[in-house]
Amino acid sequence: MLHTGILNPALRSLLARVRHTNTLVIADRGFPFWPGIETVDLALVDGIPTVQQVLQAVLREWQAGHAWMAEEFREANSEQAVSAVAQTLGGIHLTFEPHAELKLRVPRAIGLIRTGDTVQYANMVIESA
Repeated sequence: MLHTGILNPALRSLLARVRHTNTLVIADRGFPFWPGIETVDLALVDGIPTVQQVLQAVLREWQAGHAWMAEEFREANSEQAVSAVAQTLGGIHLTFEPHAELKLRVPRAIGLIRTGDTVQYANMVIESA
């Protein structure tokens, strides 16, 4: 029985199959369904878990080299929220781009992790190092 790290078997399986330069999407509760992309749905209720909480858990077990978020995230949220994401990412390079461009990255992702997050534009694409 698993008792440390990520306990969700579907999420562990997804992370184990991501290779160098493959990407994952960590999305909020309202992110559209993408046919053909494996989705691990972790949403429980509004706000639980958040994109940032899932990102923290994923980065404990998985090495990312780059991340992308919507430019609109910076516009719609406080500097404190933006700083918190950057702090969670540590030294991982974060690029902000228009939301429409971020969504163009989704079809190339290995999987999508849906959260219960309600923060505007909190979605992110992370690339394996």
